[in-house]
Parts: sequence; C-alpha cells; structure tokens
Amino acid sequence: MTTIACGMPTHLIIDGYNLLAGGGSLSGHLESAREMLMQDLAAYRHRKNHPITVVFDGWQQSQPLEQREHRVGVQVIYSKRGERADQVIQRLARQYGADCAVVSSDHEIVNAARAHGAFVMESREFARKLRAMSPTTGVLPNKELDVGDDNSRRRGSEKKGNPRKLPKAQRQRDRQLRRF
Repeated sequence: MTTIACGMPTHLIIDGYNLLAGGGSLSGHLESAREMLMQDLAAYRHRKNHPITVVFDGWQQSQPLEQREHRVGVQVIYSKRGERADQVIQRLARQYGADCAVVSSDHEIVNAARAHGAFVMESREFARKLRAMSPTTGVLPNKELDVGDDNSRRRGSEKKGNPRKLPKAQRQRDRQLRRF
C-alpha cells in the first residue's frame, strides 16, 4: 500500500487540558470547556478531514484501564490510573511518527514528538487557528490572509532579494502549518 504524503490526512494528536489552558478556556467550568472544545474540534475535523485524537488525564478517576470513546467524530482518550496524558501522547507520537501532528506546549511532549518525526504545533497557535475556524466567530474557513507585495514603494537597483522574505526554515514551517 502506497500513500501520498500531501494527500493523506495527518493524524492530529491533541493534549486536551494543555490546549484548553493555551486557549484560555480553563478559567470556567471544566466540563463545559471540554464540551465546547469537542464541538470546535468536530467542526474542524469536518472541514479539514484530519483524524483527531484528544488525550485527557484520567488517572485521577482511578480507572484501571485507559478509557477510549468517540464523540462527534473525534477520538477521546483518558489515561489510565498511574499514567499521565503526556505518556499517552508520547506513545501515540512514537506509533504514528511523521504521519502525525502533536498539539501541545509541554516541552517534554514537544521534544519526544519531534524526536519521532512528528510535526509540532504550540497549543496557543492551534487555539488561534481553531477559534478562527469556529462557526461562532463568523470567519470563513480555509481562507488565508492576502499578503501580497506592497508596490507603493520602489527600491533602487542596488538592492537584491526581498528583505521581507522569511527565512527558508520559517517558510517551510508555514507551509506545513497551512495544512491545518
């Protein structure tokens, strides 16, 4: 079986509570914040067609086994007793490797995910993208801002190149980020 990298949806693995904290949603009622996140992720999944797994800490509920459920098209995993969500995310990143993107701001998770070839997005960065695509904001999905050249000021011929052009590594990361 062969897969084409650009056509294959990337599995999105999300550190649930880290994303809620990064988006500023942990200040209110936890259950309603989680529910709102699930609705936003379902809408996001519907538009972008990425398989999504959200991982929450479940060890506090003292469940002996990892709990998995599908809600609104999103897989939700609660870690088992004695296991942190961070460990589950690292295990998933190891399993999927370069075929996944990990959303977290936790340095331990970020470093482990990168070591396995996963694309990493900071929680705040993804929270902004999620808010921009949310049906409640009124922003049209999949529309990027026009960043055309400013032709109002012409330089002399002594200047070469575009000083406003981002470094190659940043442009490459931006291309990867546009997939989301």
